[in-house]
Amino acid sequence: MKRTTRKIYIYTLVALICSMSVIAFTACSSKNENRPIITVSIQPQKHLLERIVGHYFDVICLLSQGSNPETYEPSMNHLMNLEKSQAYFLIGNIGFEMAIVDKAKKNNPDIKIFDNSENIDVIYGSHAGASYSRHSHAGHKHESDPHIWTSAVNARIIATNMCNAVCQLDPKHASYFKHRLNELVKEIDALDAQLREQLKPIEGDAFIVWHPSLSYFARDYGLKQISMEYEGKEIPAKYLKAEIDSAKACNARVFFFQKEFDSRQAESINQEIGTTMVTINPMNYNWDTELKQIADALTSEKNN
Repeated sequence: MKRTTRKIYIYTLVALICSMSVIAFTACSSKNENRPIITVSIQPQKHLLERIVGHYFDVICLLSQGSNPETYEPSMNHLMNLEKSQAYFLIGNIGFEMAIVDKAKKNNPDIKIFDNSENIDVIYGSHAGASYSRHSHAGHKHESDPHIWTSAVNARIIATNMCNAVCQLDPKHASYFKHRLNELVKEIDALDAQLREQLKPIEGDAFIVWHPSLSYFARDYGLKQISMEYEGKEIPAKYLKAEIDSAKACNARVFFFQKEFDSRQAESINQEIGTTMVTINPMNYNWDTELKQIADALTSEKNN
């Protein structure tokens, strides 16, 4: 083959490969753009739902990593994505969700709303903090604790609720979703068993947390959560000493703190009690890794 002919052949072959790549990329992009969208509220939901739906749905999350659900306000981009969604999956009992639902229904009357907290044994009173429960008036109606995902037991229920919902949205692929749910549940059950074995030696022990986000985790494994937050804010001076004395009496060793909550008081309380401060992120996409790290922090301090 002459050199000129060989060059022409090579150039033609390269051009053909590039053209095929562009076509494949375009087809793939077009396919992705055509996939129905489900919007969820928080990153742990996104993790669980993506494990179930595979490539049949795109999952969009309202809260990005590190966002604070207590102060979250949806952006225009979030609202536009919600308008395009086939469904919105609530985690349940988070304040901003109700406002989002009203806007979603107004702008997209056909959107389906599913509550992922159905059938979960909800805890009441803990979300306002330990001070609230001790100093509130008898008969006051306690609010529900929204942090249901910080529990392997609850994660199993949430995932099941999600699977039931997507089977309604896309019954044609129901067997696919159920198979993926079964695989996910096996992993969740294994995690739960691992945490139970790891935390059994410290059953009954207490830990401190600034924002009471681990109520369900504590309930699952027989631990006591002591919150240092007072009705979403720093503790008033008149209650501070009582809170510190209570934490000391419980011999708590770990103080869990979420970096999205700005509190200068937390560090001074930690020093006063003599606990080890550990940063956590209950909103972590990798919710299972987060639970393992929380358990590791509790058991490592026990062994020291």
